[in-house]
Amino acid sequence: MAKSSADDEELRRACQAAIEGSKQKIMISIRVAKRRGIWGKSGKLASYMAKPRVLALCLKSEGHKKQAFLRVLKYSSGGVIEPAKLYKLKHLSRVEVITNEPSGCTFTMGFDNLSSQSVAPPQWTMRNIDDRNRILFCILNVCKEAFGRLPKVVGIDVVEMALWAKENKPSVITQKKQQAGHGPVSTRVAESDLKVTVEKYLISTAEEDDMEALLGSYVMGIGEAEAFSARLKRELLALEAANVHAMLESEPLVEEVLQGLEAATHCVDDMDEWLGTFNVKLRHIREDIESIETRNNKLEMHSVNNKALIQELDKLLERLCVPSEYATCMSRGKFDEARMTQNIEACEWLTGALRGLEVPNLDSTYGNMRAVKEKRAELEKLKATFVRRASGFLIKYFANLVDSVMSDKNYFSQRGQLKQPDHADLRYKCRIYAHLLQHLKSLDKNCLLPLRKAYCSSLNLLLRREAREFANELRASTKVSISPTTWLEGSPCGNQIGNSTDTSALSDAYIKMLTIFIPLLVDESSFLAHFMCFEVPALVPPGVGANGNKRGSNDDLGIMNMDSNDSKADLQSLNESLQDLLDGIHEDFYAVVDWAYKIDPLRCISMHLITERYLSGQQADAAGFVRVLLGYLASKISLQFNRFVDEACHQIERNEHNVRQMGILPYIPRFATLAIRMEQYAQGQSRDLVDLAYTKLVSIIFVTLEKVAQTDPKTYDIFLLENYAAFLNSLYDVANFVPTLAKFYQQASGAYEEACMRHINMLMHSQFERLFQFARKIKDLMFTISPEEIQFQLGLSKMEFRKMLKSSLSGFDKSIAAMHKKLQKSLTSQELLPSLWEMCKKAFMDKYVGITQLAARIYPTESIPSVSEIRNLLASL
Repeated sequence: MAKSSADDEELRRACQAAIEGSKQKIMISIRVAKRRGIWGKSGKLASYMAKPRVLALCLKSEGHKKQAFLRVLKYSSGGVIEPAKLYKLKHLSRVEVITNEPSGCTFTMGFDNLSSQSVAPPQWTMRNIDDRNRILFCILNVCKEAFGRLPKVVGIDVVEMALWAKENKPSVITQKKQQAGHGPVSTRVAESDLKVTVEKYLISTAEEDDMEALLGSYVMGIGEAEAFSARLKRELLALEAANVHAMLESEPLVEEVLQGLEAATHCVDDMDEWLGTFNVKLRHIREDIESIETRNNKLEMHSVNNKALIQELDKLLERLCVPSEYATCMSRGKFDEARMTQNIEACEWLTGALRGLEVPNLDSTYGNMRAVKEKRAELEKLKATFVRRASGFLIKYFANLVDSVMSDKNYFSQRGQLKQPDHADLRYKCRIYAHLLQHLKSLDKNCLLPLRKAYCSSLNLLLRREAREFANELRASTKVSISPTTWLEGSPCGNQIGNSTDTSALSDAYIKMLTIFIPLLVDESSFLAHFMCFEVPALVPPGVGANGNKRGSNDDLGIMNMDSNDSKADLQSLNESLQDLLDGIHEDFYAVVDWAYKIDPLRCISMHLITERYLSGQQADAAGFVRVLLGYLASKISLQFNRFVDEACHQIERNEHNVRQMGILPYIPRFATLAIRMEQYAQGQSRDLVDLAYTKLVSIIFVTLEKVAQTDPKTYDIFLLENYAAFLNSLYDVANFVPTLAKFYQQASGAYEEACMRHINMLMHSQFERLFQFARKIKDLMFTISPEEIQFQLGLSKMEFRKMLKSSLSGFDKSIAAMHKKLQKSLTSQELLPSLWEMCKKAFMDKYVGITQLAARIYPTESIPSVSEIRNLLASL
């Protein structure tokens, strides 16, 4: 037979280690299989697999008192034994062996303290009958000794278990070491001598011996049934006779007993009457006790409720109590720097007190109490008083702070000395009351509106005076000669444009103005947003939303759009405050721009470029209104420059009234000089502004040229080609790197060639009119009749052809010389003569080539001077 797990010392030590610290000692431990059964169906097992468990019987001694437990231990995922459940044996009420289970090794245990008796207890299955009997015997033995009772046992006979226990007295073999030099010797020791006792008897040894003697005195004679039956009958008859005889002999005794019983009956009746009387009295007493207990319970309940009510009322009184120091501080206290800590503490207390009287911080049932309503009204009155006093103080404080700065003349720029504004001390003095402003906003948000207006108006006065004094001194300290304003009119003699004075000091002055005041305005705008408690997010560049998408033009301050209505209202309020803060300061910047424009209008280009650079550099700043100011400056500069361009256009248009103008108009070379100067100021940037000026000026130049040329049709072409040639020559270098001028250069080049061709054609027709008219007639007839028939037409015969050639080419050299002389006489600019004469010869040769081709086709038999002969004649002249 396999060794039982109850004898496994390793298992017992593992179980003991698992419950270490519980002061419990394991008597026996044995491996079992756990299944879940069903009440009323003890023989039916669950459908799922059994779970391995270990049952351990434990004892715990506390003085003379002993406690017995039944522990269930399970195996963890790592194979380590750990506690699972604990049952107290004093609650064990039933032990049932499952009779329908084939092996007979399964039993259940019922405990009377389980919370749910509807749940079937687990079924424990042993490896064999011996393990089952051993664990059950130990459990019953412990119950009898520790509690003096046995649980109900179902499915097994207790006598059988006693007989089994006698036959299976457990013993263990211990190893003792002999003296040195000897091996181990096995010694059988009763288990009662060890620490664990597993065998107890249900009957004593004496009772067992008497039972054996009684059973041994009879010879059962199981093999002789009839004889044994007769013997039993005889013994029964003898026993009955003995009983009857004994009864007859004991009659006096019986009578005496009956008399005693009758006396006892009377006593019992009397006792019954007494007990009935006592029962009635006890019932009345019980009713009185119950009534007393009921009243006592009600009194206790009232006492508890009253105590809780007193506690709640104490808490409510603590909320409703206004500390005297806070009340004094908020109603009559001062607002100097030394007492700001007390004011802040009072504000924090008042904010918490008001919030504590609001739902859900205060139970809604308390809100209807008169005391709470009166206290809330008192706190509101105290809040209004404090907000009014603090607002009045801050409005005066801001005004006095700015007045103290403005009264100091040394703070501003003076004659011969530019002063950079420094608001560090001003902001430090304002920050003293930053926490007070935050608490004022939490108490009454509406009180911030007059405070913001007072702060912005006071600081606006300071900023405008700083900008005005700085701009005045900046203009006074910058010495620059005034450049001519009439760029495109006047006599062309003189070299005032080419040798114009250096006006770079104007741009330097404008840069200094922006460098000093733009960062100052940015800092003041950011300080305003934080100091005056505007709840807006980080400001973003204009035209870019919070998510990086493009925005519309309605975001005038470059502030991101808000979703909530409160944030939008705060955003609108911030925009209004920024406008109040910086209102009118652009006028001082405009004054610098106007001053620079009067000295050198072309400096608008460099100032516009500088403004664009500042605009691009301010995209990440937190003050959107500063970008708006820069945008206004850029618009102002563009407006002034456009004004200059419009004046230049008017100067050009005045040339229309000079109807007898000849030669090159003076504004043609002047425009080239103007374009070179503009490109020097633009430095390859501000192209939109400069290109728009080029477009206006060149367009009006071309229109004016046409109008002036039309006043004298005889010199129309000569006037145009000379002026277009001057335009092309003067703008050749600039047009190579300015795309807009390159476009107008191409337009002027085309107009020049057209004027040249018209004038050349006029000269050629004046000398060779008959030759060209004869060729034109032939070309016209070729559209209606065949070439062979043309020579038979009137005026186009061979004879007429010969006469035409003779009259046109007989004095060819003289005609060419006359044409050259006429061309030379018509030009006022003789430097154009070589190029025009070459164009004239080329145009004549092109026409003559066409005439020779027509003659070869219409008059094949007629001779005509060849093209090479005419070319050689032209080259020799």
